[in-house]
Amino acid sequence: MISRRRCLQTLGAAATASLLRRELSGAASQVQVGVCAPPRDLEKAQSYGFDYLEPPAAALADMSAADFQAFKGRVLASRIRCPCFNSFIRKLRVVGESVNTDDVRSYLDLCLPRCREVGGEIVVWGSAGSRNVPEGFPRERAWEQIKAFLHLAGDAGRSHGLVIAIEPLRHQESNIINTGAEALRLVHEVHHPNVRMIVDYYHLRVENEDPEIVWKARHDIVHFHFANPQGRRWPRNSSEDPEYARFFALVKKIHFRGGISIEGNGSFEQDARASLEFFHQELA
Repeated sequence: MISRRRCLQTLGAAATASLLRRELSGAASQVQVGVCAPPRDLEKAQSYGFDYLEPPAAALADMSAADFQAFKGRVLASRIRCPCFNSFIRKLRVVGESVNTDDVRSYLDLCLPRCREVGGEIVVWGSAGSRNVPEGFPRERAWEQIKAFLHLAGDAGRSHGLVIAIEPLRHQESNIINTGAEALRLVHEVHHPNVRMIVDYYHLRVENEDPEIVWKARHDIVHFHFANPQGRRWPRNSSEDPEYARFFALVKKIHFRGGISIEGNGSFEQDARASLEFFHQELA
């Protein structure tokens, strides 16, 4: 597992999170709880007690140089960092006839250093728009293009101290890489030290994949996303879904050391305290 202890050594926590963390023990105390949210919510994530903010990587790439420096200053002045990023690619394609490798490489050279400068260690690649297979396009060729992209991104990630993590997405969003099993197959075929995978609980449940994939992929999972599968909402209660207990039992069984990020519909004001308490209960 990729440790974020060094990156998080200087981080504090808001009062609520501190109280919850003191009650955690053993392996669970090594799991950080973050939230997927835009850069503007950095201070809000800190004030509500999250361990980190997971913003879109593409949002950083879209910033002007001045805007990025301003955001970086806010992060460095904060008690939290951005060890993980989602929404890796928004405007480019890595599958199909229109792939431009030079454009992809230029994007990586802009995006990844910025992620690293604000504490990044993991960049999650879901980005359905970049990888969806065009109608009539050979799936075998698409698979090979994806592998080529992951080699390119893995090399760029290695030069900047970042891991690229493949995210399976439900079939309603992506027509390829829908399960943890497919992501794990890719990790093994690409066989790059800086290419790993995540499991998103929401997508796992929508695809009706057996949570046992957490155990099968235990050596390659570096991160988790999480939402209540009913409405894709911030989790609040252990009774929301019958597979919660099994999933968290597996997270603890693999001695996971890393981050679990809420990614779903909700708000800091209405859901943060209940969600943090939920993770405290499930990880204890």
